[in-house]
Amino acid sequence: MERQAGVNSLETGLRVARVLAESTQPLPLKDLAALAQMSPAKAHRYLVSLIRAGLAEQDLETGRYRLGPLALEFGLGALRGLDVLRLGAEAVAELRAEIDETVMLSIWGNKGPVVVRWEESSRPVATNVRAGWVMPLANSATGRLFAAFLPESMTAPLLKEEFARLPKLRARYPALLKEIRAEGLSRIESELQQGVGGIAAPVFGFGGTMTAALTAVGIKGVIDVGRGSRTAKAVERAARELSVRLGFAGSKPKTRRP
Repeated sequence: MERQAGVNSLETGLRVARVLAESTQPLPLKDLAALAQMSPAKAHRYLVSLIRAGLAEQDLETGRYRLGPLALEFGLGALRGLDVLRLGAEAVAELRAEIDETVMLSIWGNKGPVVVRWEESSRPVATNVRAGWVMPLANSATGRLFAAFLPESMTAPLLKEEFARLPKLRARYPALLKEIRAEGLSRIESELQQGVGGIAAPVFGFGGTMTAALTAVGIKGVIDVGRGSRTAKAVERAARELSVRLGFAGSKPKTRRP
């Protein structure tokens, strides 16, 4: 009887954690409880345990709840067996050695592009982006790349939230994505963070679906993200070679669709 009660308690706690995992933004207690189909008081009891275990955390400013650091570790641990992480780590190290810029590998998570590998250059970039960071779609080179090549149904809910904070980007965003698809590269300078530039190229897997993004990040004025630059060519080549290693044999990847 006691064992069964423990199992039921675990299942209920995981139900609360699943609600957090499926949400695209931190949730207030009332909404979380409704989605988990339980009272706020009951949800709060389980949240206390999840926070203690590192599976959830509370934003001190808003009081809202989101997944904690241990949940991310579990997710990344489950993904480590995938070829994209193993081969991607090699590609990141090789590209970083070639261009001596900070290089990162990102894959799509339930809340957007997640940085899963980060190799710093000999000229460290003043940024708080690291492995585990979720990149924004609206104003990062990595995020725009995913928005350009993934189905709109996957990116629209996240973009809606971001445009609410960055309304001036909404009007010119479709043109930016069109340019990215045409060139096959995404680039920014001082848009996500002042004084930082970046250039990203898509990695495609078997069947032509975008699987990951390779991004080089550097100090604005030092890293050359211009069309046809040495950095652009190196990032593009590294992404293309990784795509081949992941089974992409065609020349025409799948494009964004509703």
